[in-house]
Order: sequence, then C-alpha cells, then structure tokens
Amino acid sequence: MIPETLADADQKMGKSVEALKRELGGVRTGRATPSLVEHLVVDYYDTPTPLKQLASISVPEARLIVIQPWDRTAMQAIEKAILKSDVGMTPSNDGQVIRLSVPPLTEDRRKEMVKVVRKRVEEGRNAVRNVRTHALEALRKMESNKEMSQDDLKRASDQVQKLHDKHILTIEDLGKAKEAEVMRV
Repeated sequence: MIPETLADADQKMGKSVEALKRELGGVRTGRATPSLVEHLVVDYYDTPTPLKQLASISVPEARLIVIQPWDRTAMQAIEKAILKSDVGMTPSNDGQVIRLSVPPLTEDRRKEMVKVVRKRVEEGRNAVRNVRTHALEALRKMESNKEMSQDDLKRASDQVQKLHDKHILTIEDLGKAKEAEVMRV
C-alpha cells in the first residue's frame, strides 16, 4: 500500500512539473515558438477548436510564425482568434498562409513577463505541495487504520518529502531558465 501511495504522489508531482513546462512554453520570450499560438481556440463553424487541430504551425525564422490551415475557409476564423488573443501580434494573410511577426520585447515587457513566469512557477510549487499534503494524509490515514506502524509512517513521510524536494528543485530550475530566456536580448 505504501509503494502505491509513493508512486502515485511521484506521478502526480511529475504531471504538475509537465503542466508547468507547457505553461512556460507559452510565455513570450522574443523568439518565435509554435507554443505561443497552438493553444488558441478558434471558432470554427461555431465549434471552439484548438488552432493546432486546424493548421500546421511552423517557425521558419527566429521571429516568424507561419500558420498553414488545412482548410482555407478557416483563415478568417484563425485571424480573428489571433486578434482577440493576448499574443500581441497582428496576423498577415496572403491567401495561403498566415504569418505572425514576433516583435522584439521592450525592457518593461520583459520585466512583466518575468513576473508572469514567477507567478506560474509559484502555482507549480503549490500544485506539488498539494500532492505532498494529500500523500501525507493518505499515509496518516493508513497508520490510524493500523495498516502500518509509526516507524513505517515516518519512513514513508520522509520519502514523500524527498519526492517533493526533487520536484520543487526541478520547478525552480525551470523558472530560472525561463527567466534567463525572457531577459536575454
């Protein structure tokens, strides 16, 4: 029972780290990446559809995103979704593809983006802490139901704490790397 609880906690903490990676991938750094726009939801024939299901997204240059819809009739809807979003880019449509030019970030905007990164990193830390709390509660419940001894509870709690520390360190490293990437000119 203890190994399952530890494995479950490790898996959930890992998923929290992966979610943070995805979120940080969508933070603008002055360089073009598909993750800046692939999460956008397009109103395609009155159905909210993720952009990555409607088009191929490529980055041929460091400051250019090219979106090639599989259905040409979706061009207008994709453009509207980009304009409504908070990506801060204006689409350019040539009838075949939509081009998004990624403007360089100003110093003030970089500082704002660092704040966003820090906020998301803190949310990631909180998610890992919540998993730790639930795992410890489950272990305490097993101990109170006489399914394990106090010594086993202590050892298992230490293992949960080690898992927590490992994932928090990973989150810290991700946050520092993303901050450095955002501040790089």
